[in-house]
Amino acid sequence: MRRVLGDIIESDGRFQVADRAKDGKEALELLKKNRYDAVVLDVNMPVMNGLELLRELQRNKIAAKVLMASTDTKEGAKVTMDALELGALDFIHKPSNALNCKEDSFKQDFIRLLAAVANGKEQKFVPTFSIQKIQESKKLVQLVSKHSTTSGNKLIAIASSTGGPKALQSVIPKLPKNINAPVLIVQHMPQGFTKSLAERLDSLSEVSVKEAEDGDALEKGKVYIARGGVHMNVDPRKPGMNIFYSDQPTREGVKPCANYMYESLIGSKYDEIVCVVMTGMGADGTEGIKNLSKTNKIRVIAQEESTCAVYGMPKSIVNSGLADQVVGLEDIAQEIIMNVGVR
Repeated sequence: MRRVLGDIIESDGRFQVADRAKDGKEALELLKKNRYDAVVLDVNMPVMNGLELLRELQRNKIAAKVLMASTDTKEGAKVTMDALELGALDFIHKPSNALNCKEDSFKQDFIRLLAAVANGKEQKFVPTFSIQKIQESKKLVQLVSKHSTTSGNKLIAIASSTGGPKALQSVIPKLPKNINAPVLIVQHMPQGFTKSLAERLDSLSEVSVKEAEDGDALEKGKVYIARGGVHMNVDPRKPGMNIFYSDQPTREGVKPCANYMYESLIGSKYDEIVCVVMTGMGADGTEGIKNLSKTNKIRVIAQEESTCAVYGMPKSIVNSGLADQVVGLEDIAQEIIMNVGVR
């Protein structure tokens, strides 16, 4: 597997394999001595596994931009969430057979993700989730609630990619259970991983978080995460604004794609749709929000550059002139609450 991934990297003129390590301990010694544009890290390694290596990097304050090679088993998906929390920027779903790595679709995904990680920002060694932060945000929610004059039928629609799983942990757990809107999230992930992301966020949050299912009716105070490998849409003709999935081709190189979600809301009866575009490579979300803005009242919040792991999707929104607000990651939840209010 290491040889096959190395060959794929060498096949792209932008990259070369500087070093190879046969286990986590050897990788740690290399990372103590050298700086790399990116590190491809397997979870399962002898001597020291991937999670142990990430913890050692944190303990030793060694900055590295890490792309995980992960399996889509239930346990593998959970471990991937742990790795992203420990500072890995993104992950590639590793086929069970090294021969499958030679397929063009895998090669394209691998190089695309590697480029995003190499161009990303080295992660700061701070915990994503802390009780203190949540308690502070609750005080803020109470303050906002007292002075909130927002009303009406609103919806929150979030798009995120590289760095998104960790960033979402700084937003969703801060939302109160009585928030006055449903929340849709498209996080770029392959099939088999979004359920673990939903379960992780649900365990940390007051709001209910789930991987969206066909036919789910949108309810206030609930968060619906798009399933990996298909596109999440909303049917505005249904009384409960039901979710449905479509299997159109990838768009912006991703599946699920936020553009489809935003465009499915065109002509819907919401008084306002709060669109939030967070860290991620590429421009997903921009075209969909632009098309949505022609028919619906929207408010667009973009994540500020210095707080993004990869400043691609928010940059595209800002450059398009669609952003109403540009705020740091820590302030996104506050702005969402101020825009939709509480019940």
